[in-house]
Amino acid sequence: MGFIKFITGRIKAMGYATKGAIILLKTEPSIQVQAAIAVIMTIAGFYFNITSTEWIAQTFCIGLVMGLEGMNTTAEAIADFIHPDFHEKIGHIKDIAAGAVVITAIAAAVVGFIIYTPYVVALFE
Repeated sequence: MGFIKFITGRIKAMGYATKGAIILLKTEPSIQVQAAIAVIMTIAGFYFNITSTEWIAQTFCIGLVMGLEGMNTTAEAIADFIHPDFHEKIGHIKDIAAGAVVITAIAAAVVGFIIYTPYVVALFE
């Protein structure tokens, strides 16, 4: 009986997580932009027939940036809930959370540059 309860609990948790991902994609412009970039990069991956290792790196970067953006959105929402008016320390916390996303996005862009530069250069040879 405990195993069944465990499994049904995980299924319920996945439902909540899926609902959260849908809300995030429907309501947050920054994640919508990142999702569009993810689609473009996925199309590029198929077009250039990137290697399995490159797919792993690209998929990891997409997931990391989008997941961290979700956490940034959460941090901002909690901060606004706790202190709806402007507060210097809340602004500082929100800036740090956004900065983490920027650092990750830059790293992802570097990975994309490393992956795709040889393919693009080969087009012009």
